[in-house]
Formats: sequence, C-alpha cells, structure tokens
Amino acid sequence: MTRAAIPGLPSRHPIGELLPALYADDDFAQRFTAGLDTVLAPVFATLDNLQAYFQPHLAPTDFLAWLADWVAVETDPAWPEEVRRAVVLRAVALHRWRGTRRGLQERLRLVLGVGAEIVDGGGAAWSTSPEPTLPPAPARELLVRVWPERSAEVDEEQVLAVVRTCCPVHLGCRVQILQAPPESTGREES
Repeated sequence: MTRAAIPGLPSRHPIGELLPALYADDDFAQRFTAGLDTVLAPVFATLDNLQAYFQPHLAPTDFLAWLADWVAVETDPAWPEEVRRAVVLRAVALHRWRGTRRGLQERLRLVLGVGAEIVDGGGAAWSTSPEPTLPPAPARELLVRVWPERSAEVDEEQVLAVVRTCCPVHLGCRVQILQAPPESTGREES
C-alpha cells in the first residue's frame, strides 16, 4: 500500500479555505485548489503521523523493510508480518548478543519459534599449571539442537538459514531436530 493512492483521503488543511475572501465564492479557484488538496493530502497525513513510522509495531507494512535497514537487521519477506515487526523491534538486543550462544538462541526463538541448545566447538583452553602437552584441537563445528515451541514442526532448511547468518565463518554448523527439549545437563548457558 502506498499513501499516495488512498482514494478520498481528505486534507486536514484545505487550500481553498485559506484563500482570500475574493476567491471564496470563485468556483474555478475552489476546484483548482481541491485538486491540489488531493495531491497534498497524503503528504500531510504522512507528516502528521511521522512518529508512528519510527515505531515497528505501528509503521506501515511497506515502510517496515526500510526501517529494518535503518537498524541494520535482516528480515525475510517470507516471514509473517508480526515476526518481521518483532525482529525490527528487538534489533538492538539482537545486535548486542550477535555472535554469542544467547544471540543465536534468541534469534531462533524470535524468528522460527523454536527452542535451541547450542553446543559450541570452542577454541580456547587455559590451565593454572604448565602442561607439557597442548589441549586437543577444537571441534570447529557448531551443533544446534532445536525443538518446536510455537508450532508442531520445525523446518530444518529454515533453521540452517538462520544459523548460517549467525554462525562464525570458521565454524561448520550442524542442526539436529528434537521433538522436545533435551534433559538439563546442569551447565550454565551464556
């Protein structure tokens, strides 16, 4: 929808009423300014409601993609509108946690409605005493276990698409689809 194509949109500031009294009864002047009102009404309506354009839950649908670009978040046009609005609304939090286990979990939950457990291959080790041997090489693989929360099924290709946008380049990623959340392992999620 475009704001320029709304039929019968009245102008809140009709030009004909602003003309001097000499033109108040002039039919031609009133018809001419009414034509200008038709052209300017969408502009005035947009400017009068400008603050709503910057709020993801109120912005017109056609403006949402532009707003997503402003906050540097990727949205897929195939996602439902409420999911796209939620991603734009949560953009700052998603950026704050980008590249972390928590960020990927939040993005999967928000976009696809799935719960996730991420097992990171890791790449750092430390010790309080000198060891003659080095730790084993990291797995260089990210294992993402997901289970449905909002819907009954999980699409593995959609999960992989989201994981690939968030996964570091040096790690491979693998997805496991579970029917329910796994048993708690007792370790802290970060």
